[in-house]
Amino acid sequence: MIKKMPWLFTDKMYLRLRFYCELGYWLDFNNPKTFSEKLQWLKLYDRRPEYTIMVDKIEVKKYVAEKLGPEYVISTLGFWNTPDDIDFEALPNRFVLKCNHNSGGLYLCRDKSTMDVEAVKKKLRKSLRQNYYWLGREWPYKYVKRRILAEEYMIDENKKELVDYKFFCFHGTPMLCQVISDRSEDEKIDFYDMNWKRQNGLIGLSSNVRNAEVTMPSPHSFEQMKRNAAILSCGIPFSRIDFYEINGRCYFGEITLYPNAGFGKFRPNEWNEEIGKWLKLPSLKNNKVKGEVVN
Repeated sequence: MIKKMPWLFTDKMYLRLRFYCELGYWLDFNNPKTFSEKLQWLKLYDRRPEYTIMVDKIEVKKYVAEKLGPEYVISTLGFWNTPDDIDFEALPNRFVLKCNHNSGGLYLCRDKSTMDVEAVKKKLRKSLRQNYYWLGREWPYKYVKRRILAEEYMIDENKKELVDYKFFCFHGTPMLCQVISDRSEDEKIDFYDMNWKRQNGLIGLSSNVRNAEVTMPSPHSFEQMKRNAAILSCGIPFSRIDFYEINGRCYFGEITLYPNAGFGKFRPNEWNEEIGKWLKLPSLKNNKVKGEVVN
């Protein structure tokens, strides 16, 4: 009932119930200790207008270009309000389509001649209908104007597929890098500290993946990624700043404020409280947006 009819619940009530169903213990807004609890607290009480820009996959490109420089941003081929607005003939043979307001709704076109245009449009229409805010009460998505984005299809000459480097940043300081590899075949997740020391055994936030068999080499642009992550996360209690390394160069992926909507399960669970210690919650009185009702 919680997921099927989320509009029946206030934000606070929904988060309490969903948190218990997902993680098996009651969420304490008055004295949150774990990373998962503190992310829920931030959803309710750290509501800054710029967060909506950060989670919008179209608007964030301008934001990042201003902060870091356009060379770190993957090229945009176009954006549209509906699938019927897309001129597929004008797009190159390879491209990436996604919606700007959610996670998923992604289409990788490797060869336009084999693309089922109507099937792609159908998938995009379904994705555009999704109100991402209701799923996890990640309030910044509530105000994103839903659109479709086409990006350049990026290829790394030295890798079969791109590797995700996701930096967990606390108060502007990158602390952990989550590395996701082999996404399309046998997804693996590993964490490394800022000296590229593997955090053995830590998977975190997912129950159906495993660690890689061997320690991965540090990306060539690792130091640049750290610097860029620090810049983009400056002044934010917690953010995850994602990058790709393509042919030795660092490219921005996305900014995520609440990984797995704060409902992910750490393995082992002790990490949830340990990482939670790194996140110092701001004062309540300074973080409510004027006119925003926190219920």
